[in-house]
Amino acid sequence: MRLCRVQILLFALGLLSFAFAKPLPPETLMRLDVDGRGVIKILLYTKEAPKTTDHIIDLVKKNFYDGQKFYRVVKTPRPYLVQFGAPDSRTKAMDDPDLPHQGSGTKVSFEGSGHSNDAAGVVGLSTQQGDKDSGDSQFYILLAPAKFLDGNYTVFGKVIEGMDVLKAIEKGDVVSGVTITTSEN
Repeated sequence: MRLCRVQILLFALGLLSFAFAKPLPPETLMRLDVDGRGVIKILLYTKEAPKTTDHIIDLVKKNFYDGQKFYRVVKTPRPYLVQFGAPDSRTKAMDDPDLPHQGSGTKVSFEGSGHSNDAAGVVGLSTQQGDKDSGDSQFYILLAPAKFLDGNYTVFGKVIEGMDVLKAIEKGDVVSGVTITTSEN
């Protein structure tokens, strides 16, 4: 009999705490539609990397990324990353030496978001070699942990859906559209 009362009390406390719980705020998501592959959804760290995510969101709203290609895909000798965000990837060869240096023309300084390059699916802002304050429109998505990148690139998101799509990406795959939504949509 005593155990039953304790269980009822615990159940009532659980209901009470649920009734007073605040709803979680909506989270900002970026959706990449990859032709022939599927959809990748990325949770953006808007609080931890506000300058970076504001810049990326602004570019998405201007359709900057639509029709661009993944021009860098490193899977050998071991899975590493895919890279995206060079405007001329729409028309130039994927091995064109100018692609890594392209962007929208707006630089974003490094932000220490508190997140690490510790897992597949981590999204970071690409920069010019040796200048962590030169981020712009290009970003990478890790295919495997790469903690050695920590402190040099702003980590601003993570893949929350579509890891199978990410792993299947090949150099030259086209992103037909990129959109911003919230977790409430």
